[in-house]
Amino acid sequence: MNLNQFAYTLGVLGTVIILIWVGLFKFTAVEAGAIKGLVENHFAMSWMYKVMSVQQVSNFIGVFEVLTGIGLFISLFFKRIGLYAGFASAIIFVTTLSFLITTPGVFKSVEGFLVADFFILKDIPYLAISLMVCVKAKE
Repeated sequence: MNLNQFAYTLGVLGTVIILIWVGLFKFTAVEAGAIKGLVENHFAMSWMYKVMSVQQVSNFIGVFEVLTGIGLFISLFFKRIGLYAGFASAIIFVTTLSFLITTPGVFKSVEGFLVADFFILKDIPYLAISLMVCVKAKE
């Protein structure tokens, strides 16, 4: 395995771990409560609280994240799956990054320096990996 392939595989596996880990955490009451402020302020997601409970919304998101993580893992062996899994993970990370725009108070001033919740910003490289998986699937 050359360095390029190793780096790609490492990036995908890291994304898989994050998606499955965070996705499983969505099944806890702590995480369901933690994401409520993000989801209820999002133009494309707030409707879910009208038809589901806080925990059900979190579970729904968790299932999507876990299945996407599994799909990304499978894409390492079956390239065609990568197009779907890469697209699904890109949706997850674009949505998460959009919380920077849709959530009031996400930016804070710390000693005159503007900062955001860093757990959201970490999704920038994950989005890049998602797009790389889509591209690799088309090669």
